[in-house]
Formats: sequence, C-alpha cells, structure tokens
Amino acid sequence: MHAVDTPQLIFGWDPVWFAGSLFVVTYALIMSERINRAIVATSAAAIMVLAGVISEQHAVDGVDFNTIGLLTGMMVIVAITRRSGVFQYLAVWSAKKVKAQPWGILLMLSLVTAVLSALLDNVTTVLLIAPVTLLITEALGVKAYPYLFVEIFASNIGGAATLIGDPPNIMIGSSVGLSFNDFIVHTAPAAVIVMLVTMVPVYWIWGRHLHASDESRQRVMNYKEREAITDKVLLIKSLAVLALVILGFALSHFIDKQPSTIALAGAALLLLLDNLGRHAAAQTKSVHATFAEVEWVTIFFFVGLFVVVHALERTGLLTMLAEGILRLTGGDLTVTAMAILWGSAVASAVVDNIPFVATTIPLIKSMAPTFGGAENLMPLWWSLALGACLGGNGSLVGASANLIVAGFAERSQQPIGFLAFTLAAFPLMILGIAVSSLYIYLRYL
Repeated sequence: MHAVDTPQLIFGWDPVWFAGSLFVVTYALIMSERINRAIVATSAAAIMVLAGVISEQHAVDGVDFNTIGLLTGMMVIVAITRRSGVFQYLAVWSAKKVKAQPWGILLMLSLVTAVLSALLDNVTTVLLIAPVTLLITEALGVKAYPYLFVEIFASNIGGAATLIGDPPNIMIGSSVGLSFNDFIVHTAPAAVIVMLVTMVPVYWIWGRHLHASDESRQRVMNYKEREAITDKVLLIKSLAVLALVILGFALSHFIDKQPSTIALAGAALLLLLDNLGRHAAAQTKSVHATFAEVEWVTIFFFVGLFVVVHALERTGLLTMLAEGILRLTGGDLTVTAMAILWGSAVASAVVDNIPFVATTIPLIKSMAPTFGGAENLMPLWWSLALGACLGGNGSLVGASANLIVAGFAERSQQPIGFLAFTLAAFPLMILGIAVSSLYIYLRYL
C-alpha cells in the first residue's frame, strides 16, 4: 500500500526523505527538552504544510479532534473538581481507615492514586495526592520515598486501566473506535494484576521496614478529613457531573456518542453549575481561571503531532516501516504483539510515549491486510496500550506524573534521584510487562 497521492515539495525534494528527516529532528528536539514540546510539534507541522508534504486540508483531516475534545473536556472537569478538596479528603480518609499503619497507608494511597488516575488523569492525581503524602509521612516520621515511588507506579498502572486514564489510551481508543467499556474489559484486568504483583516486591524492599511510633500514628489520626473539603456544594456538583460523564462513557455505544462529546458536554454542564448565581463579571473571571488550568501546551502538542504523523503517513514511509517490521517478525501475530508490547514499554521508559504512540498507530493499522483485517489487530492494540502506559514507570522521565512527584520530593528536601529511581523502577516495570505479556498471550494469542 502506498500514499494516496504523491506530495509535491518545493525545490523538488523527495517527500519521504524530507518528512522522515524532519520527523527525526522533531523527535530529537522533543527528547532534548531544550525547546517546549508544543513549539517543536506545531513548528514541525507548519514546515510540513509550507514545504508541500501535506496540504492544508489534509493537515486538518489529520488532527484527531475526538482526542483533543476528550482531553480538553476532562481537563476542565478536573480543574473545577480539584477546588472542592476531594482529593485531599480521600488521602486523609484512607490513612485513617488503616489506623495510620505505615504499610496500610502505603497500600491505601496507592489504591486511591490508581483509582483516581483511571477515572481522571494521572498528572492531576499525583499533583494533589503527593503534597498530602508528604504531610502524612512527616507526621508519621517515616521516609516519603517509598510512598512517592509507589504512587508513581500506581498512577501509570491506574491510567492504563481505562480509555481516559492516560493520553496513549485516549489516542488509541479514538483512532480505532474503542469504547470506555472496551478498555474496562481488556486493559483494566491486566492493570489490576500488574498492580497486585508489583506490591509484592515493594513490600519486601520497603514495606516490611516501615514502622511508626504510637505517638506519630496518633498525630495522623487527629487529622480532620472534613476540613479538607473547601466547598461542599461544589463537591456535590462535581461528583454528580463526573458520575454522569462516567455513565455516558459506559453507555456511549448505546447512545451513539463519541467520548469527546460526552466529556465536553460534562465540562459545559459543570461550568454552568459552577457559575450559576454569579454576576457576569464574576462568571468571566471564574471561566478564565478554569480555562487557564487546561494544559494548553499538551493540547497544542497533540495538534502539531497529529499533523506531523499524518504527513509522514501520506508519504508512505510508515507503510514501508510496517512492512519492515512484519518481515522481521515473519508476519507472526504473537511475535508482532510481543515486539509492540516490549518495544513500546522500553521506548516509553526513555522518551515521551505520546509521539511514540502517535507514530505507532498508523503503523499497526497498515498491518491489517497481513493479519486478515482490522478486526484481527486487537491483540496489537492492547499490547500498545499496556506497553506505552506501563513503560512510563521505567524511569523518572517516562511520564509527566513521575516528574511532578519528583518535583514535590525535591522541594521537601527528599529528592528522588534519576539513577536511584531507575535502578529500582526499571526492573519493576519489566516485571509488569512480563505479567502483561502472559496476559496478552493467554487471552488473545
């Protein structure tokens, strides 16, 4: 299969070489983090269009607006919900539920982080859980490192469980047409198993050494979780809208609506409920504040990246790469699935998983004829989702949530070193991928 039409580049340049070279430079700049990734992606997209690799219309066609809408809608919902204090409430409540036992708190905070990361997004989750964790561990008189380490893992594992938990899943779901329920049925069981298996070595490495005095535990028990709730009315409105949105995701197949429509409708409803009763000037100020919390860098990064990858796809380069991969794997579905799972995990541990997944999606799609149609590609999609999400645990730069937790740890004088984290995290990530390999093999191959 080749490109639909041959792009006409300025100066008669070869489109494959030009687009391929530009993509490599773009990837290198994103990895170097010397220039903001949104600037890199949008600039590369502009060059692709200006040079004639892709037309303006095809550039617009290449943007996955379902992914953009879903991300934006959920960011607005989270931005409003976080003001209620519900995340801090859950952290303190869970610590008290286990009588402030250090190992019990570690388990509960991991559970809260994983569940919230599955239903919201892992960056917001750790942004709100990490400060409370530092507060609790200080009161207990124990090191925060094991707690923060496990919360990083829980955020990435929890994010792998659902369509909305991690950007790679949103991209895969939107591109392939997979629903919220599809991820619940196919990746959530794997995420639960990986989380349980991961906690075994965590216990032997750190858990069995965690101890706190009765006096320290009493300090935690004295915390009033209700004081964390800053706006009870907003909490009720937020949880009601969030429940409706989750219900909408679960019923999306029956109501025939895209996840982006459901998320944006939920965001609009929560904005309305949050601003009812305020005069116009206060509404404007409130809406501005909410929109300011949307991660526009991420949104524009996605837009630019979609155009770059679509341009690359139209040159036929991705099809050639897919054919090369199939030759290496001998066209065997099991070997290809394992190659995608392990390759995406290792790649996601060292580079941003978003451009990797954006590039891999059209690669996998082009393998459909080899494996007898698009319906037979499902093991490859689940391999990509699990590999890209869980691979983020392999190093400190593997996921945005990791860096946010590291930032909090550094500010509290308990820094998480890159090498020390990688030495402990990479083997645990490999363990998770080994478990996922077994899951994929036994269930789909």
